[in-house]
Amino acid sequence: MINRRAAKLRFRRSVRLKRLQVEELGQFAERNLERNFFRRLERLVEVRRFIASWLLLLVLLGGCVVAQTRALGRYYQLPQPAPGGTYTEGILGAFTNANPVYATSAVDSTVSRLIFAGLFTYNDANQLVGDLATGMDVSGGGMVYTVHLRPNVTWQDGRPLTADDVVFTYQVIQNPDAHSPLQSSWRGVAVAKVDAQTVTFTLRNAISSFPYSLTNGIVPKHLLGGYSMAQLRSVPFNTRAPVGAGPFMWRTIEVKGGSPENRQEQIALSPFANYHAGQPKLNSFVVRAFRNQDQLVHAFQKKEVTAMVGLTGVPGNLTQDSGIDTYSMQLSAQVMTFFRTTQGVLSDSKVRQALVRATDTIAILQQLDYPAQPVREPILKGQPGYNPAYIQPGYDVAAAKALLDANGWTVGANGIRVKDKVRLSFRLYAQDTSEYARVARMLQKQWRAVGVDAQLTLQANTDIQGTLAAHSYDALLYGISVGPDPDVFVYWDSSQADVRSLNRLNFSEWKSPTADVALEAGRTRTDPAIRGVKYQPFLQAWQTETPAVGLYQPRFLYITRVPVYGLSEHAINADAERLTNVHNWMIRTVRASSTE
Repeated sequence: MINRRAAKLRFRRSVRLKRLQVEELGQFAERNLERNFFRRLERLVEVRRFIASWLLLLVLLGGCVVAQTRALGRYYQLPQPAPGGTYTEGILGAFTNANPVYATSAVDSTVSRLIFAGLFTYNDANQLVGDLATGMDVSGGGMVYTVHLRPNVTWQDGRPLTADDVVFTYQVIQNPDAHSPLQSSWRGVAVAKVDAQTVTFTLRNAISSFPYSLTNGIVPKHLLGGYSMAQLRSVPFNTRAPVGAGPFMWRTIEVKGGSPENRQEQIALSPFANYHAGQPKLNSFVVRAFRNQDQLVHAFQKKEVTAMVGLTGVPGNLTQDSGIDTYSMQLSAQVMTFFRTTQGVLSDSKVRQALVRATDTIAILQQLDYPAQPVREPILKGQPGYNPAYIQPGYDVAAAKALLDANGWTVGANGIRVKDKVRLSFRLYAQDTSEYARVARMLQKQWRAVGVDAQLTLQANTDIQGTLAAHSYDALLYGISVGPDPDVFVYWDSSQADVRSLNRLNFSEWKSPTADVALEAGRTRTDPAIRGVKYQPFLQAWQTETPAVGLYQPRFLYITRVPVYGLSEHAINADAERLTNVHNWMIRTVRASSTE
């Protein structure tokens, strides 16, 4: 009992002692908290600016570190082209037919080139290379061409492309009921299938330029073979649902505008995933057709189109725009003034010779917006057959006047020459573009100086095409495509002046038996030296009889709103050849680390 009581008393004393210790500790903590915190808290207001300054400094230092890191990152990164984006091309003209058997205008040729592919195409060096074909063999003294197709090529609907399609395409072109503008170039050529991947072309005579005829698009037999030849020009396939083997597929067409003058066509195309050269990198390609230049330039300024086609110079309101890119591509073509030799005052060769001597070609070249090579004969400089000995006579006003005086053309009271009461006057036609208008007015002024009245008529693109077809002009300022081969048969042979000719591309209606024989002999030789010899009588006759006056070698002008990666300036034979590597074009950029 005593021990238990003693234990309880000790426990109670211990509890009281600890309680006192806790109370003392609490009082001590309270005194220290009051002295060291609450009393000092009142001083925080006095140092708030100091603390705020340090906090702001820390924020600024952190921001500088972040900005420097981002800046250094961009320094080591460069803009790189990337796939994607929609590319919209604005073109002067109208859309009528995507079928390559019929496509001739700028808009039609562009759409056709995007959708269809040919057996061969051109590279950046303007050399003929395989497209749907891998190559060809030549035999039979240059009269048999065996073309080998690329394996595993399909149409955009998934069907295989075979030799049957190739044979069918050229049968359409050759059939007169189909009315293809290419028919005259394919007369007398036998096209035959050897097997599913091989086609032969057999010519009646060797023609050195024949391989360059194999660049037109191939059309699908399984979609067009059921129509008669007479129906093919107007089938829905041509304008609503064309199917090719080119880089882009038809998606839709939209027509705007209530009148022919304001009408616009917009054709939307999608990339063909199974294109043999690889799926195009653009997400879509849109072609917009404009009837006049003002509409096209306005759409370009509003950034509705990425690029412009059909202009001969940069519009004045865009010359100071640093955000545009221009591509100037020399064409293997010639701008000439063609004299219609079959009627009127221009049927006189002495008048034509005087007009040549009165033409200051150098002054015309100086007025162009780009450097251009002069054209002095019907074959381009550097091509087989070109001969400096047969260039047209140079500018000489005195010689021009002497020729007209000797031929009985006397100067009248108003300065215009007259002979047998007939004024030395004729109609000069040209397309209404800034370049052609400037050149035509210079010609008008130069010829007026020797007493010749050239009455100028400028026409819109659609109207000039009708004038060309009807040959309803006295003189014509126009550009013709020569191509990589000097075979100019279609422009100067007598057969091409006949009204029954399909194309009637002999715009001068010049007929020379000597030239005809030389043109035929030159185009049937493959050796460049021999061709040069054979062409000499043609060049001599052209120089003497003067069916035209050569001016300059033109360029194709391509104006874009953004840089087009994959597109480069190079010589081309036709406007649509700008699209040769369109499947590699890119307009988007991303920043990527430099590899250097």
